Amino acid sequence: MSGCWSHRLSAVLFVIVPVLLLGLVVRLLLCAITWSELSGLNSVLAAFAVGFLNDTVFAFYASVPVVLYLLLIPQRLFRTGGHKVLSFLFFACAYASMLFVAVAEWVFWDEFGVRFNFIAVDYLVYTTEVVDNILQSYPVAALLTVIALAAFASMAFVSRTTAYKRWLISETPFAARGKVAVLLIAVPVMTTTIYAQKDMPHFDNRYVQEVAKNGGYSFFAAFRNNELGFRDFYQTADASLTEPRIRALVSEATSEFDHDPSKPYRRFIQAEGEERRLNVIQITVESLSASYLGVFGNDEGLTPNLDRLASQSLSFTNFMATGTRTVRGMESLALSVPPTPGRSIVKRPDNSGLFSIATVFRNKGYETSFFYGGRGYFDNMNTFFGGNGFVIHDQASAAADDISFTNAWGVSDEDLYAWVLDDADRKAAAGQPFYDFVMTTSNHRPYTYPEGKIDIPSHSGRQGAVKYTDYAIGKFLQEASQRPWFGNTVFVIVADHCAGSAGKTELPVENYRIPLMVYAPGLITPGVVTTLSSQIDYAPTLFSLLNWSYASEFFGKDILGMAAEDGRALLGTYQSLGLLQGATLTVLKPVSRAEAFHYDSATGTQSRIPVAPTAKLDTIAFYQTAADAYDSRSEPAAIYQAAVRR
Repeated sequence: MSGCWSHRLSAVLFVIVPVLLLGLVVRLLLCAITWSELSGLNSVLAAFAVGFLNDTVFAFYASVPVVLYLLLIPQRLFRTGGHKVLSFLFFACAYASMLFVAVAEWVFWDEFGVRFNFIAVDYLVYTTEVVDNILQSYPVAALLTVIALAAFASMAFVSRTTAYKRWLISETPFAARGKVAVLLIAVPVMTTTIYAQKDMPHFDNRYVQEVAKNGGYSFFAAFRNNELGFRDFYQTADASLTEPRIRALVSEATSEFDHDPSKPYRRFIQAEGEERRLNVIQITVESLSASYLGVFGNDEGLTPNLDRLASQSLSFTNFMATGTRTVRGMESLALSVPPTPGRSIVKRPDNSGLFSIATVFRNKGYETSFFYGGRGYFDNMNTFFGGNGFVIHDQASAAADDISFTNAWGVSDEDLYAWVLDDADRKAAAGQPFYDFVMTTSNHRPYTYPEGKIDIPSHSGRQGAVKYTDYAIGKFLQEASQRPWFGNTVFVIVADHCAGSAGKTELPVENYRIPLMVYAPGLITPGVVTTLSSQIDYAPTLFSLLNWSYASEFFGKDILGMAAEDGRALLGTYQSLGLLQGATLTVLKPVSRAEAFHYDSATGTQSRIPVAPTAKLDTIAFYQTAADAYDSRSEPAAIYQAAVRR
């Protein structure tokens, strides 16, 4: 072994070995903090074996810059004292980078319960919000100092080894360097050609699956696969099967279909009686899991206002988010479409002119607005909402006098609601009916909010953020009740997604359960609806409560018109696409895979079962039709002109 250090490219081991060691340490730590969630020693050992392979591939990729540099630097420069100093600093920086990534993985796991994935790729685009969030949530200066000292100490140790000293005086001709360089670069390229991230062995336990991954390798795999064409990656079915099936899945007693093969779900909803031209303010609350509310069994007393509001509202207690990110909630609440694989529609280019909730409102003469406490360029929100009929109100467009508190993600919920109240006053004074899509930010790490509002200090954790969120909603509704337009307004409280999405399975159903409350004293009768449903059903249900007739391209339908046994929910991640029907969850996955689970609502557990052909066809019908619809989208204005002529 000692002879190998006389070859200049042996220095790749100063990169590969630390990557492997650090990968092992991170994997052990992740196992330690999730041990109770893992599914047995054998599966964990298998995950370590797969993880070692992933770490090795990533280590070889990480060594490629070193290989190229050592291949090209002339021998006369390699042996100089300046290059010795440069080499020391380079490897010290490399070790600091490795440690930084390991700490970043820990932070990411703490937030999401998974290795680096599609979310991490998205976050690189929005450095202002993400960096501010990290700075306000963690002792960054102390962590960076520890990382720097550890990296320097590691390099000081390596520089004293015989191997490093022999490498510094090595003399290797260019031809000999070239042969080894080709081999070292070919190893990771050939490995990923044969074994891609998607080809990893599948573990039934989601945590074990994540433990087996390498964070860096997962990050680049997510970056590479951020767009997933449904027909390229998922099981499909012939249109002769999906078209009648999707009509049956979205059909309601009040619907009449156009029977257009390009839009088999397009229909006209015919309501009986007089339409109710009420204002609508929809408060979409950041990360408000149902489990935080007392009405769902929480005993911490975090949501006294929402708990009281639930008894005064039409409350939906079996309502699911369709995804695990804010943009997923926006996508389904605004468009009533299944969660798309890969990027959310909100983040995709050319996403304007879509059929949306605003299309229906604007066709009825309403002014539609999007209120966001942060900067709306984040996650492409302004482009999406602005391109689909909404007037934008965000932190960037607010006057300085209208902002009293900010953190990494935006203004306090109180500031946001003050904007909503002022704008509602303006529109109501002009006799203009309105629909507001309001998106909050306070219930998000770093969990900071104005002091003195609640009995939990700011920056002390999620519980405080939830309680402040509840406080701000209560204050908003109390102030709104003093406005002349209050008696003609419907208030909706709904979450964008749950606070946490990680679980033992790919789609842990209980981590998708969110509240939906429709509050309108004297206008909408309070009650409890237990029918299984999801965010795609929100818009059709709202228009049913308003008793509106309208042309529809929504994939959801009126929850109030569904029989209890017909309830279903669509939920997914950026890769896994699920349909929950009763106790059966059917999941479509790349590449052309399908799985099914029995969901026990009493315990929240899920157990694998055979895939039922009918359930799989229903799942394909939803997602395939939605994907095809987006690829061949048309202007909603033309749809409404056709509807009016009818």
